[in-house]
Amino acid sequence: MRSPIRGLASSDGEEGSDRTPLLQSTPRVEAAPVCCSARYNLALLAFFGFFVLYALRVNLSVALVDMVDSNTTLEDNRTSKECAEHSAPIKVHHNQTGVTFPAMHAMWSSWAPPLERSKLLSISYAGAQLGTVISLPLSGIICFYMNWTYVFYLFGIVGIVWFILWIFFVSETPETHKTISRHEKEYILSSLKNQLSSQKSVPWTPMLRSSPLWAIVVAHFSYNWTFYTLLTLLPTYMKEILRFNVQENGLLSALPYFGCWLCMILSGQAADNLRAKWNFSTICVRRVFSLIGMIGPAVFLVAAGFIGCDYSLAVAFLTISTTLGGFCSSGFSINHLDIAPSYAGILLGITNTFATIPGMVGPVIAKSLTPDNTIREWQTVFYIAAAINVFGAIFFSLFAKGEVQNWALDDRHGHKN
Repeated sequence: MRSPIRGLASSDGEEGSDRTPLLQSTPRVEAAPVCCSARYNLALLAFFGFFVLYALRVNLSVALVDMVDSNTTLEDNRTSKECAEHSAPIKVHHNQTGVTFPAMHAMWSSWAPPLERSKLLSISYAGAQLGTVISLPLSGIICFYMNWTYVFYLFGIVGIVWFILWIFFVSETPETHKTISRHEKEYILSSLKNQLSSQKSVPWTPMLRSSPLWAIVVAHFSYNWTFYTLLTLLPTYMKEILRFNVQENGLLSALPYFGCWLCMILSGQAADNLRAKWNFSTICVRRVFSLIGMIGPAVFLVAAGFIGCDYSLAVAFLTISTTLGGFCSSGFSINHLDIAPSYAGILLGITNTFATIPGMVGPVIAKSLTPDNTIREWQTVFYIAAAINVFGAIFFSLFAKGEVQNWALDDRHGHKN
């Protein structure tokens, strides 16, 4: 017996109903308990792994301020005089991209039951936000009261401890895990039985011709354009136009990340509940959460251009925009696992490659559009970023899919999550 799901049926696997049951043509296995389960232990260890990863990135930029002579920093002579100066700027770099996210996607392709993907992945990746939230102010406190070297000692030790735990308690698949219960192993393997491929070669041609993949590419590219605008260009706007840098205050710097972390955790729970308990289709949930997570930030990005010299409101808009972006963690961000779990790591590598382009191109375009650093010029920058984000949200909604694609299965029979 299967639960009805909103969706359209077709025979080619590209379109179709998005079924809630975890199994197809096999007896349904009751979900294994969450408490002390191997899959949620993996989620927690992944959470702390991303916590350490981003803490190590952020603490470098904070400690760097103490490592160099602050007296050598010069004020940019292009700073606008439209608003009164509030404080001197402090530059903090936010680095993204690498092998960690694709590797984690590949892990979850073997560990995450379809109806628990949103929860498990949002828990895992939310560690990045919390790592930023804690390490920003903590690193500043350590540098102020102790010495910048202790920043690296502290987080380095935490990283070593995490690595030891990861080595001892994590396995690549449920079959090779030493302490997993038989019930949980059967539950995970049964839920993924008709979704994973045994092909030894990667189906590159049909993969690259797949419209659902390019829907994720466009969404990821568009989201990152606004993401980098918010975290790179908006602070620049606040420095050059408002004469105030939010990153000078560790708590204000961490506030947007805390909002995003909280939104990621809650949205992951909500997404899976909508699918499992309310019979919403996978694609419906992915579309709605992507629309909220992309159009929401776009609205507040445009609004940031009309706040005048109110830097407090600018901080509020930055926080709200980054918080709403957390919805995308249960939207297009994990759609790779919906359409091709066996190749989720490869797909994320592809989409993330395109998604790095805004980090390189966005600041250059913004620089060229703001020769005089006027509010009107920056409004144009915000309009462009918002328009790209809205376009990406619409494109994803039109072409995304929520079921495993034919090319991702060796038997050529599509299975609906």
